[in-house]
Formats: sequence, C-alpha cells, structure tokens
Amino acid sequence: MTDRLAQARALLAAHPVVDGHNDLPWALREQVRYDLNQRDIALDQRAHLHTDIPRLRAGGVGAQFWSVYVPSRLSGDAAVSATLEQIDAVRQLAGRYGSDLRLARTADDMEAARAEGRIASLMGAEGGHSINCSLATLRALYELGVRYMTLTHNDNTPWADSATDEPRAHGLTRFGEEVVREMNRLGMLVDLSHVSADTMRDALRVSDAPVVFSHSSARAVCDHPRNIPDDVLAQLPANGGVAMVTFVPKFVLPQAVAWTRAAEENLRAHGLDPLATTPEAIKVHQAYEEANPRPVATAATVADHLDHMRDVAGIDHLGIGGDYDGTPFVPVDLADVAGYPNLIAELLERRWSEADLAKLTWQNAVRVVRDAEAVARDLGTHRGPSLATIEELDAAGT
Repeated sequence: MTDRLAQARALLAAHPVVDGHNDLPWALREQVRYDLNQRDIALDQRAHLHTDIPRLRAGGVGAQFWSVYVPSRLSGDAAVSATLEQIDAVRQLAGRYGSDLRLARTADDMEAARAEGRIASLMGAEGGHSINCSLATLRALYELGVRYMTLTHNDNTPWADSATDEPRAHGLTRFGEEVVREMNRLGMLVDLSHVSADTMRDALRVSDAPVVFSHSSARAVCDHPRNIPDDVLAQLPANGGVAMVTFVPKFVLPQAVAWTRAAEENLRAHGLDPLATTPEAIKVHQAYEEANPRPVATAATVADHLDHMRDVAGIDHLGIGGDYDGTPFVPVDLADVAGYPNLIAELLERRWSEADLAKLTWQNAVRVVRDAEAVARDLGTHRGPSLATIEELDAAGT
C-alpha cells in the first residue's frame, strides 16, 4: 500500500480534491465564536478540529465548499442573520490566510486558484431555512458568494421535505419548485443532500441545471434515509449532476446506524444537541465510545459506495464530500482532511484508472459548476428575477 499511497499523492498533486462539504465555519462559531487567534488554522488544530491548512495541504485539497450551515432550530430572520455571520466567517478565513485560500465564485476562479497553488474557497448554504421563504434573500446569498444551497437540513422547510422528518409536502411544493427555478437562473447549484427521496425526484424533474449531492452516499449499500436511492443515481447522467460521497460512518457503514442512534440519545440525555461539536459534546462522545466501542468505518467502506455509485450513475457523476467538522465520528483512516490520499490509494488498489480518479477528485465538480453557469447565462436571456411568494404559490395547498 506504500506504493499506492505515493501514487495517490502524485495524482492529487495533479488533480486535487474538490470537497463538497466542510463545516469548519460552524465548528469555529461553536468553539471560539470565530476567534481565529484561538483556532489559528495555519497551525495544527487536530486537538480541536478535523481541518487546518497544513492538513488540507497534506490531503491534496484544491477546492473546498465551506458550509455556511445554521441549524434548523434557528428560523426566520434569526436563520438569515446566522447565515450571514457564517458567510462573514468564510470571508475572514480567506482574508487572514490569503496565501493559502482564495475565495471562488466560478469554475474559472477554481482553476485560477489551482494555478496559483491556493485552495479555492467556495460557499454552500446548508438548509433552505436560511432564506426564510424569500427569493430576494436567496439572490442576496448568491451575490455574497453562496454557490449551492441544500434545500433542507434535518427538518422540513415549508416548501420541501427532509430525509429525516415526517413527510409533509411529499417532495417540493409549488414554491419549492420556484426556488429550484430561481437557483437555476442565478447559477446556484441545487444541493439534494439531506432531502427526502421524493424531493430529490421533484428537483430533478424541475431543474434545468445539473444538481449536486454535496455529501451523500448510496442507499443500496447502507440503508439510511440520508443516502441516495438507485433510481435517483440513475437519473444523474441525463441531468449532468454529481453525487459527492460522504465519509460519515452512520451513512456509510450499516453496523454504525444503530450505534450512532444510541450515541445521539446519550448526548440528548446530557442536554446536548446530537450535532454539537463543542468541547463538552466531544468529551461526552469520547466517554460513550470508551464504554461502547463503535463499529469502525474505513476508506474501504467509502470505496464500496463509490464502486456502487460508479456502476449506477457512471464515473462522470461522482465526487467527494467528506463532511469534516460536521460529524463527531469519521472512518479510522480518513480521520481528518489529510486522509484523502488513503481513499485514492484504496481506489487504485481496486483498479480505478487515473483518468477516472481525476474525474472523481477535480474534473466532475469543476464541470458541474461551469455547467450551472452556462444554464444561468441562457436563462438570463429570457427570465428575470422571480417575484413569487410562498403565500401566492402555496395558498391552495401542495
């Protein structure tokens, strides 16, 4: 495997990883209220975070979609304000670490950052609650640099069903369809991670542009509602979209599903949010794991998903979205953002070609951004900003 690792690192030097989802901004908010003097990511932060610049470099990361996530317990204007604070945090990171990070809005920006030896830094909003049912707010987020929006997080929005909530709209409402159309017009990628299967299918029916799954794996391999059913994966070639495999053990390892449910209940019993990444939450997690050893995912576990996803969707429609700093547990050999070479080495061992791996790591993600831009240019010639409201479109029900 030593030779494979050397080969993987050489491949990533030429075709670095575009990672679809990293929650560093929220971790910084929870841990130190964005105080970068306390979490200087130019230095090794492995005691606190999955992510810092030295490990991004070691992992061969060339572009990162930073999640500007806010939890769905925040709603209305509070969700919008918190999203703006998250966007500000990414801009602060890019400003402070400008020799390593470059803000990117376009596929050309991604390529330019790569040519400069910097890590392209894009933003994705995680959860449609961030726009407070306002298409004008959606447009404002786009102007601030947000280049995808996940239609839901763990809870339904008034216009779209989540994978982990009780169905209400059974997909998208009429306003939800209008959100997708407006995202197409802007050039903002429609992200279908976290949404229900019916929402996935509705979005694929409505969207004129390629969609993404910023951090989701294959439901046929691990039957979790956060993963992508095969019938949806099979629609990606016609749509042009990209499914970015995630590393979260409870989404990739069947044995981890029940264990994670029990660990989350333990967090709730301590009065903590199951998604919390605070030092207190991490300590509680670690104590639980010591008493109840967790099933361990590996790079091979993730590769099993990629093998299946390639069979169903094709190599042109795959990417990587690790979800680092958004999950308390990670595969043992993908422990942080330095771990990507281990996954590439595993795929090389499985006889994935270097051409296919270049598509997985860099080319597919850049292409989907470029294709969304092309659709937006075309739509802009005959479609203006939507003035629709949820009240007028969904007044008669869904």
